[in-house]
Amino acid sequence: MRVAVTGATGNVGSSVVEALARDAAVTEIIGLARRMPAARPAKTRYVTADVGTDPLAPHFEGADAVIHLAWEFQPTHQPMETWRANAIGSARVFEAVGDARVPVLVHASSVGAYSPGPGRRVDESWPTHSVPTAGYGREKAYVERVLDAFEARHPDVRVVRLRPAFIFQHRAATEQRRIFAGPFVPNWLVQPGLLPVLPIPSGLRFQAVTARDVADAYVRAVTLDSARGAYNIAADPVIDGRILAELLGSRAVTVPAPVARMALAVAWNAHVVPAEPALLDLVLSLPELDCTRARTELGWQPTASSVDAMQELLEGFEAGAGGASPPLAADSAAGRIDELATGVGERNQAV
Repeated sequence: MRVAVTGATGNVGSSVVEALARDAAVTEIIGLARRMPAARPAKTRYVTADVGTDPLAPHFEGADAVIHLAWEFQPTHQPMETWRANAIGSARVFEAVGDARVPVLVHASSVGAYSPGPGRRVDESWPTHSVPTAGYGREKAYVERVLDAFEARHPDVRVVRLRPAFIFQHRAATEQRRIFAGPFVPNWLVQPGLLPVLPIPSGLRFQAVTARDVADAYVRAVTLDSARGAYNIAADPVIDGRILAELLGSRAVTVPAPVARMALAVAWNAHVVPAEPALLDLVLSLPELDCTRARTELGWQPTASSVDAMQELLEGFEAGAGGASPPLAADSAAGRIDELATGVGERNQAV
């Protein structure tokens, strides 16, 4: 089996490529990315390609499956740039899959595509209209509709969409710090016991899952001929302010959500942090994911809890951890200076 993977060098993509390389059914992996990695997993050939602008069908020719993971979280101050990469780029990937007559398409959707449902545990039938004011949610929801249209036009293609919770791993900590927290947040801030109190926006609750467990779900979606449709992917328990405070050795102090949003808006407008305030609205509106379908149809089970995944991220953050690709580059003084010089939230910081 030949599998092409877009966004093959990022947080999820690097783990998916490694998981595919370990699978005996996979004979070749074509990894598409804007920037080439130093590591070369077995059976993997990397090609330079931007899903928003470059021809894609030639890279998909002869593939048995395409896994579409490429996604830009930044620049939030340039929403048309993320729209070009994510909405238009995804449409171009789907079109290329059809043109190259690839029989299987697996798409990376997200819990962020779901319509608001805080405190509710939902299955895959929950609406996917997201929170349209948040760029991430708006684009994820739009791509769900584009994929609906693709399925209607290509009934011969087996289409799978995974909707995972927050995805964490040790080596992606610096990437996620760049994308969401920016250059002003010091790594030592997450040392256990350092913060006596931890401000938590009221209503903050979310699930997490390790990149390794998500990668396993992608391999199953590709290799199981019966896999089709949407699958929620998440671990338990639900993480709230109490759990976060315990992980950091702090005491949780609840902050009204409007106050937290106002503070984030001030910081974002001042180019102090790259995460837009509407992203907080999205996070606070998320439903909880019922993963029964993934367990019963894919045979998927997380090997690590949500808390384990969060702990791994925090340890990676403290260590300034990174990986062997440009998006996963480890933390450095030069890297932070580059983030400042190019404008926080003004350019893409990862694949």
